[in-house]
Amino acid sequence: MQNRRETLKQSLAVAGLLGATGLFPQHAFAFNRAAFEAKSVADAVKAYGGGAPVESKDVTLTAPDIAENGAVVPMAVASTLPNLKHLLVMVEKNPNSLVAKFDVSDAVEANFSTRAKMGQTSDVYAVAITKDNKAFFTKKEVKVTLGGCGG
Repeated sequence: MQNRRETLKQSLAVAGLLGATGLFPQHAFAFNRAAFEAKSVADAVKAYGGGAPVESKDVTLTAPDIAENGAVVPMAVASTLPNLKHLLVMVEKNPNSLVAKFDVSDAVEANFSTRAKMGQTSDVYAVAITKDNKAFFTKKEVKVTLGGCGG
């Protein structure tokens, strides 16, 4: 029986072989650079094809009021909007505000949780983008007592 370390080692070796032979798809590691480097919620939403975000009660964000440690702040996003395409999580005052993007389809429930680093107290946004490129958001201020982004 293999242990976890041996399995990972073999997986990396296979991935390296596939990459060297050109069999590994190049787009597997692609990301939306414009969204990742966006300095505002509107810019990140635009990078994913969404229009100007409008506040909505159909998008929910769960995060602590006070984060004792900014290195691991738990967050959850959900939406009951129909025809969803993406759910975004953003931290306004982080160097790169986009924390996570979740792709949604009819086969996927629009309810996700993650953890994020926060360097300082900031508004956290949950943004839902629909298939017709409309964007809806909710936000919450999270106070950070110990920064997680090198502070």
